[in-house]
Amino acid sequence: MNVRVLFLALLLLASPLLQVARCQVDSEDHSSIVDDVVGEHSDSGAEEEDQDLDNLTSAPGVETVSVFPKNSAKLVPAGEETELLVALKNDGKSNVGVMGIRASVHLPYDHKLLVQNLTMMRFNNASIPSSVQATFSYVFAVSQYLQPGAFDLVGYVIYDVEGKAYQNVFYNGTIEVVDSGGLLSGESVFLITLGIALLLLLGLWAYSQVQRLTKKTKKVSKVEVGTRSTDASMDEWLEGTHLAKTLSGKSKSKKN
Repeated sequence: MNVRVLFLALLLLASPLLQVARCQVDSEDHSSIVDDVVGEHSDSGAEEEDQDLDNLTSAPGVETVSVFPKNSAKLVPAGEETELLVALKNDGKSNVGVMGIRASVHLPYDHKLLVQNLTMMRFNNASIPSSVQATFSYVFAVSQYLQPGAFDLVGYVIYDVEGKAYQNVFYNGTIEVVDSGGLLSGESVFLITLGIALLLLLGLWAYSQVQRLTKKTKKVSKVEVGTRSTDASMDEWLEGTHLAKTLSGKSKSKKN
C-alpha cells in the first residue's frame, strides 16, 4: 500500500516535466518562423525588431500566467540572475508553437521611457497541444549599474498558431531592483549617515540652549536690591514735609 502511494506521488510530481518533454518531442522546428519574426539580435536591427514585435496580437484560446518562485516580494538584485516562471495554456483547437520569451524594463510613470531590453530566450522545439498547459523558466538579469528602486517589467511570450505569429503579455507590473551587494545600498548608507549627523547637530543645539538658560538663571539670582539707595530716594522724596521732620527728630533722639 505504501509503495503504491509513493509511486502515485512521484507520478504527480513528474507530470509537468512529462508534459514539457512531450511538447519538445512532438513539436515541429519553429526556428525559421523565429528568424522571420524576431530576426537576429544586432544594434542596427533592434528598432525594426521592436516594431515587428509590437505589431503582434494574442491568439484566441491562449492564456498565460507568471510567478516569481520563492520571491513574492519581486526583488530583483542588480546584475544577478532572476527566475520567472511562465505558464502557457492552450485552449484552442490547434497546436501552439512557443518561439521565445522577451521582456523589458521601463520607468513606472511612463512606459515609453525604456530603461533596458532584457535577454530574449528562444525555443526551437516547443509545441503545446490542445488542452495542455506548459511551464517555461525565463531567467533574466538587469544591469548591475541600475539604481535601486521601483521599475516596471513587461514580459511577452511569442508563439505561432498554424504558421502565424502571435504574442501574449504574461507580466506587466512593478519589480523592486535592489543592490546585489547586500541589504544596504550606497544610497541607504548615505541617508542613514545624514540622519545621524542631523540628530547630533540637533542634540548640540539643544545642549547649548540649556546651558544658555542656566547661565541666565544664575545671573538673576545674584541681583540684590540695595536698601541704602532705596532709603536715600525716600528721604529725597519726603524732604520738606512734616513726616520728614518727625523722622529726623526721632533719629536725633535715638542718637542722644
